[in-house]
Amino acid sequence: MPHALITGASGALGRDTAARLHAAGWTLTLVSRDRERLADVPEAWAARVVEADVATPEGAAHALAAACESAPPEALAACAGSRLVKPLHGTGAEAYRDCLTANLDSAFFTLKEWVSRVRKTGHGGAAVLVSSTLAHRGVANREAISAAKAAVEGLARSAAATYARAGIRVNAVAPGLMRGPGTEDLFRASQAEARIAAEYPLGRYGQPGDAAAAIAWLLSAEADWMSGQVLKVDGGFADLQPAPGRL
Repeated sequence: MPHALITGASGALGRDTAARLHAAGWTLTLVSRDRERLADVPEAWAARVVEADVATPEGAAHALAAACESAPPEALAACAGSRLVKPLHGTGAEAYRDCLTANLDSAFFTLKEWVSRVRKTGHGGAAVLVSSTLAHRGVANREAISAAKAAVEGLARSAAATYARAGIRVNAVAPGLMRGPGTEDLFRASQAEARIAAEYPLGRYGQPGDAAAAIAWLLSAEADWMSGQVLKVDGGFADLQPAPGRL
């Protein structure tokens, strides 16, 4: 069975990605900074669970070493990350650095460790990084996270070019707002759900499963001629401006 390493596996996106890959017959290694948050992983998944902070070189190395007890995972879903809703003038240095660490450093160090191990096999592999629609459309009060996610896309494209001849594919997904535990605070205000849904041309906000489906497809053999791409999964938010009202 193919083997996938998923970072940020305790988050909604990581968990949905794991569920989809398990259903498709993949072996899973799930990584989180807090092992307890993976305590409810279904036993049927038979997943290897690893506690590691992949935003550090040491943590990423530990995660890959644990995943490679038998052989390196052919696939990587780098779902670790965080969000920051603050304007530029209100973002302190520590919050800015934390945002880049959680989103960019985690992708960089995990991808670096994964690539170094997969190259030695000579069999190639596929990785998917997680960007955001914020890297494609300016949204107020999102400067730090927008910068971090744009950098993730640059990382994906450059790595895809560097390792293409080794049969290693690197892509990214750029989701819009996905409702889950980490974003539920955005929905608490009166009329927030309707307002947020109306911002999207397709008339609804996202669910983690929307992006998870894209990640699973990009890791699959069906996408084996895709590399260096950023797949927008955002209900048309970044690119479309529909006419008002209904047709």
